[in-house]
Order: sequence, then structure tokens, then C-alpha cells
Amino acid sequence: MRIVVGVTGASGAIYAYRLLEELKKRGDEVILVVSDAAKKVVKFELGFGVEKLYELATQVLENNDLTAPIASGSYPVDAVVIVPCSMATLAAISTGQADTLIRRAADCALTEGRNLILVPRETPLNLVHIENMMRAKMAGAVILPAMPAFYHSPKTVGDLVDFVVGKILDALRVPHNLYRRWEGDSGGDRRR
Repeated sequence: MRIVVGVTGASGAIYAYRLLEELKKRGDEVILVVSDAAKKVVKFELGFGVEKLYELATQVLENNDLTAPIASGSYPVDAVVIVPCSMATLAAISTGQADTLIRRAADCALTEGRNLILVPRETPLNLVHIENMMRAKMAGAVILPAMPAFYHSPKTVGDLVDFVVGKILDALRVPHNLYRRWEGDSGGDRRR
């Protein structure tokens, strides 16, 4: 697969890092675009420079390069994932503002009917956030908030991160084993 991964300045850089690790393991072609704000968040939250993310990508593009191939809908990609997706990026996408490469790639995905997965990481949500999510969803985006579940009995923060990354892979229709799937309640005691 050829997947565009956009990383914006919301908290949650670990989700982008883990997704990039999993896509690299699979051998997918990953075109990475990291916003300036995200570069700061990566350093702050992960404790290393953005170069470590770059190593996991096939190609790295600058967010201000609106002449890049992914700025055109004629350039074939299988999906665009924005993880984490800041509320500013969500607002721009939901209102058709394609003024950065990440936003333009998202706009092209919607225009061409391609898979666009937005992973907002914000809480609580105000009405503007919710309306922007609704508009993006109505335009064809998958809204996949970074909300881990607990039915798989996570033991570490990494387990919670992997759940969200697994849900992103599910939306990409990519097989994985990052979390134990729900198999129903047989009536037994599930406590551990």
C-alpha cells in the first residue's frame, strides 16, 4: 500500500510513531509529512527528534511544499492518515482549507473518494470540534478518536497505544495482532 501519514501538533505523537513502526514492518510505502508544531510535540512527548520518525518512512515531505506529488488528486495513494489530528487541522479539513500539504492531501483524499482517517486527540470536545468532526465525516472521512478500550485487559501504556494503532490498521483493512479482539461474553468471570 501507499499511505500518506500526516502528523500534526496535537498531543499523541506516540500514536504516529507506533503506526509508522507497524507500516514499516509490513513494507508499505509511507509518505510522511510532519507539521512544525508536531516536530516540537515529538521532541517534548517522545524525548527524541523527528528524525527518528523520518527513518520509518519511505519518503518525507515538508508541510509547506504544495508542489509535492501528494498535493494532487491525480497522484495515486491508498489512504491518508492524520495522526494525531489537531483541532486546527480538523477544522481546516472540514471547511476545505487546503493551505498546507497535510491539509491538501486530506482534501485530495476526500475529492478522490480515498480513505481518509483522522485521529483527533482532544478532550473535552466543544461544539465546534463536534461539528467539524460531523462535517468531515459527512464528506467521507473516518473519524477515529484516540480512545483506547479496556476489554483486552491492557497492562501497560503501550497496550493502550497499540489498541488505537490497531484500530487505525483496522480502518486501513490491514491485518494485525496488536490487541486481543472482543470475542463475546460467555457469562464467565473475566476479572483477572
